[in-house]
Order: sequence, then C-alpha cells, then structure tokens
Amino acid sequence: MNEVFWVRWVGRIEGVSWLLLLFVAMPLKYGFGQPLAVRVVGSAHGALFVTFCAVLGWAHLRRRWAILRSLKLFLAALIPFGFLAVDRGLEREELALAPRRT
Repeated sequence: MNEVFWVRWVGRIEGVSWLLLLFVAMPLKYGFGQPLAVRVVGSAHGALFVTFCAVLGWAHLRRRWAILRSLKLFLAALIPFGFLAVDRGLEREELALAPRRT
C-alpha cells in the first residue's frame, strides 16, 4: 500500500464523518435538542480531519506533489462531498502505482 492509497482511504472516512456531522448530528442538536450527537460525532470528525491532514502532508512529501495540488486536496476536504473529488482525482495515480499482475 502506498501513500496515495492512504490519502484516499483516510479521506473517505473523514468525508463520511463530515457528512454525518452536518446531516445527522447537527439536525439532532438543533432540531431535537440532542447536543451530545455533535459532541461525539464532532470529536470523531476532528480527530479524523487531523489524521487526514497528517496523511496528506506525509504523501505530499513522499510523492513530491506540487504545493498547489496538495492545497487543492486539502480545500476539497473542507467542502461537503469534496472527498469524492479527492478520491476520484487520486484513483488513477493509485492504479498506476499498483504492482502489475502477470
């Protein structure tokens, strides 16, 4: 498994946690008076976002990506459903790095 795999994998999990925070926990807090939902999901999302940033930084250094490319990947993670663009954008690169089967 390479760096691109890890950016995609962590990005997917972080992206789903972001959607859960926005579309499940926030409505539970403000619509149904359940602030614990935001505390739990928000904490998990925060830890996953920090992990994504660390993995992205690691991949940036190891793959020697241009700063603009890494910045675009970071900014996409801030947008709901942006993780799908990150995943799609890195899919070809990961496939190119995969060992060839004979």
